[in-house]
Amino acid sequence: MIQEIIQFINKYTIISLIWIILLISVITLTIKELFNKIKNITSSQAIQLINKEKAIIIDLRSNENFYKGHIVNSINLTLSEIKYNNIDKIKKYKHKPIIIVSTNGIEAYKPAKQLIQYGFKYIFILKKGINGWSNENLPLANIKK
Repeated sequence: MIQEIIQFINKYTIISLIWIILLISVITLTIKELFNKIKNITSSQAIQLINKEKAIIIDLRSNENFYKGHIVNSINLTLSEIKYNNIDKIKKYKHKPIIIVSTNGIEAYKPAKQLIQYGFKYIFILKKGINGWSNENLPLANIKK
């Protein structure tokens, strides 16, 4: 068996190297994900965190978009407020699960990382953001001006 593997590697060196590189990449990414303090979660996982662990929802969108529709009881903090540590609204929640919500989930990683640096322990990012939440016909609250 080992002899056959060695023959294959000798005959198909480039394919073997690519396969080894891909295997190492997958293992590295898997280990990195296991130890990452920031987790991506689905809408149903977010609902469970909200209901069972009283998770706090931070909505990163602009005030205007927040007022048009947001997850019930979410707190509106803009990217710049988090960047400049203007987070007095949420400092008391450092040991609670925090769910970061953006428009589509993509722009939430950097502020999530900053919250970890500020001492928050449990940070989650809502996959697909408010767009995904809305597409699943989950409830949104709005504030009338």
